[in-house]
Amino acid sequence: MRSPAAFVLLLTALAAVAVSGCGSGSTKTVTVGTGTPAGTADGAPTSAAQSLQQTYVQVVQRLSPRVVQIETSQGLGSGIVYDGKGDIVTNAHVVGTSKSFTVTLGAGDQHKATLVGSFPPDDLAVIKLSPVPSTPPQAAQFADSSKLQVGQLVLAIGNPLGLRSSVTEGIISSLRRTVPEGNGAVIASAVQTSASINPGNSGGALGDITGAVVGIPTLAAVDPELGGTAAPGIGFAIPSNRVKQIADQLIANGHVTRSGRAYLGVSLVTSVMGQGIIVAAVQKGGPADKAGIRVQDTILKVDGKPTPTADELATVLAALKPGQTVPVEVRHANGQTQTVNVTLGQVPG
Repeated sequence: MRSPAAFVLLLTALAAVAVSGCGSGSTKTVTVGTGTPAGTADGAPTSAAQSLQQTYVQVVQRLSPRVVQIETSQGLGSGIVYDGKGDIVTNAHVVGTSKSFTVTLGAGDQHKATLVGSFPPDDLAVIKLSPVPSTPPQAAQFADSSKLQVGQLVLAIGNPLGLRSSVTEGIISSLRRTVPEGNGAVIASAVQTSASINPGNSGGALGDITGAVVGIPTLAAVDPELGGTAAPGIGFAIPSNRVKQIADQLIANGHVTRSGRAYLGVSLVTSVMGQGIIVAAVQKGGPADKAGIRVQDTILKVDGKPTPTADELATVLAALKPGQTVPVEVRHANGQTQTVNVTLGQVPG
């Protein structure tokens, strides 16, 4: 039986990238095929192929200038120009703990930026050019991700390994995946794509064939049986509707006021014996406290689903809503097991 795929975040450390065969005075060619190209019998492309090719070119020309490179003390990532006021949306794991950034716009000019706000549970953040240029960069258009369909053509644009404005293409492979990132964040309705997602693509744009943003590429699947290398053609993006919902709140308030994410109100540690997750602290007056969950209790199940790790608990909670009342099975420090009903709260911003 194959091991299940794991996932890897896409922030890349600062590094120089060398490309062999591109030095001065040398030229390399690579034969990629010897047959007749797709199209007419004499190898000329059909009008349909030419039309599709031109559409791709137009999408890149429209969207690429709205994708920026973000540099922190920890590494490089990508971002999208969100509005005409200098706001840029990206991943929370791209900004990390940094408060100031260097942003390279699509045209190549560099600007300083500061943190507006970050919401790690959704792995989203907003930074702002400071000062805002007299001619701010143009904002990207964000599509309605609720209308996406499996099979749609998409392009991923970002800055993998510091290679600015790199483009890959693919399709939407699946919708509404629940994908844990391994750091407490969970993408609740992830867009799965076959477009290659590489380190440094985090925070960039997944665009549709009109040039509108349908998601923010955030992580790629890795295969433990291949030494943790990326599983080809399996990447995940935060859907554009969720991006807009969180970004608008961060810009307006500096924090999220309506996360829409279910919340137990506990801090957890994983048992060293591998027997579950142990409650290390309980928020006074929070959902768990009101239900009688106490420090040193081990949370075994939520809504009937096993929660042996904090990531699996976060995945279960991502599928629930604030205000729902669900059964939570706990084992007390004395060894007794009890099921209590918890009315879930809302993750604070």
